[in-house]
Amino acid sequence: MNQLQKTIETAWDNRTLLEDPNVQESIRSVINQLDQGDLRVAEPTQDGWQVNEWVKKAVVLYFPIQGMETLSAGPLEFHDKIPLKTGYKEKGIRVVPHAVARHGAYISSGTILMPSYVNIGAYVDHGTMVDTWATVGSCAQIGKDVHLSGGVGIGGVLEPLQAAPVIIEDNAFIGSRCIVVEGVRVEKEAVLGANVVLTASTKIIDVTGDQPVESRGVVPARSVVIPGSYTKKFPAGDFQVPCALIIGSRKESTNKKTSLNDALRTYDVSA
Repeated sequence: MNQLQKTIETAWDNRTLLEDPNVQESIRSVINQLDQGDLRVAEPTQDGWQVNEWVKKAVVLYFPIQGMETLSAGPLEFHDKIPLKTGYKEKGIRVVPHAVARHGAYISSGTILMPSYVNIGAYVDHGTMVDTWATVGSCAQIGKDVHLSGGVGIGGVLEPLQAAPVIIEDNAFIGSRCIVVEGVRVEKEAVLGANVVLTASTKIIDVTGDQPVESRGVVPARSVVIPGSYTKKFPAGDFQVPCALIIGSRKESTNKKTSLNDALRTYDVSA
């Protein structure tokens, strides 16, 4: 692995090396390992999350060494540089037409892809549902038993290389039409209500105490979050600016609501 990383780092600094077949083989090896889940763009540690910048570099370098080709899926035709992911049956993944995932995205067994899109470098762990028209951007990290509801947009990030990808931790519930981008992390078992928008600069305001407590970039574990707004002064006057409000902690009633899809799977009922 150290040699593989060294090859990628060297090619990153000297793009003429991309003509070398051995370098191309190393880049494709990284992408294949991402596809199998043996490598990750970011991984949990005891101190939080570690971003593997060299792996992101390999993803970026993969594009210039790939040629455009015509891809077919039944009557559908695509024209792209990156192959589609295949072998879903053998991997134990349920894929509903027209779900699309690119090679280089890891999708664990026991996941369900409704008509949706998963980009290269993403990691989707066991038991997660990517619901209708949800998108999982490049390098996003999605934990176990997560529900990405209809129309959810999980942002991708390749550059800047040091930037953390969007991370949705285990058992989180992301409500319909939510948008989570710019490296925001949603911690374990948090619940985002419909239409919550989270960017790196979005204020996340805990309103459960006597005084509001503001933060950015991280939704604490088991938080229940809804869309909100606050007043901000501009030269032209005072206007409302979107924010996210933490209104409480996840309770048993919330658990029952968000475990609906697990119950459907248990009884082999289509979700």
